[in-house]
Amino acid sequence: MELLPLPALADNYIWLLHDGKDALVVDPGEAAPVQAALAQRGLRLAHIFITHHHHDHIGGVAELCRAHRPHIWTTTHPQIQAALPADAAVQTLSGGEGFAALGLHWQVLAAPGHTLSHVLFYAPSVDFSAGAAPLLFCGDTLFSAGCGRLFEGSPAQMLHTLAAINALPAATQIACTHEYTLTNLRFAAQIYPSNAAIAQHAAHCTQLRAQGLPTLPSSLAQERRFNPFLQALDLGAHPSLPLHLAGFSADKADALAVFTALRSKRNDFS
Repeated sequence: MELLPLPALADNYIWLLHDGKDALVVDPGEAAPVQAALAQRGLRLAHIFITHHHHDHIGGVAELCRAHRPHIWTTTHPQIQAALPADAAVQTLSGGEGFAALGLHWQVLAAPGHTLSHVLFYAPSVDFSAGAAPLLFCGDTLFSAGCGRLFEGSPAQMLHTLAAINALPAATQIACTHEYTLTNLRFAAQIYPSNAAIAQHAAHCTQLRAQGLPTLPSSLAQERRFNPFLQALDLGAHPSLPLHLAGFSADKADALAVFTALRSKRNDFS
């Protein structure tokens, strides 16, 4: 299997996974990058996964459906359903389902937070050229060194969703859909300056971006080292994190309060 992040719009990635013959794409905010990648590699578009209803994740779906007639896996959100052609082959999901696509078994995880109907797609084992690893298409839920804004869900819902992601195997490849990594790392360095892993990863990602390369996918093992939103789940292992947030003391902080403060500060950071 080969996993490709296709740059789209301002800072999106459309993920394309293929076996040399058939392909699936995730959250196609526009059709042109997908069409070009399929043509270049001689691939058939068999499946589209959609994590949530925002336009930068569904803007290219109708055109791709008309051109290729793939199977669509998504939620019942009315904005998604309205974007699909009437004759599209659609399987609606809400979380908890399992299905086969591209010869892989996929688990659907409900992921309220960024939106209430957001879902994730998880494959426990994918054979990549570098070896087998789990793969998570997480939309706008978990970013490298960050997490999604709470447009609809509550901090408690997002924290629960992040805890479910954090329970996956450390080798899980994290395929999120925006190139926010360097900005997230700048925020993490400001909020948690005692975490040396943040500066180390920022230097690595700066080199990648200077070469025009993506910083993604990340891995869950990496994110546990420098993502403060995941580290808020385990303050016992990161006791100094709340000390950098005004109004907290180490003996009174709890995961939800720290996460809520982090998300609020990230909303105002640019």
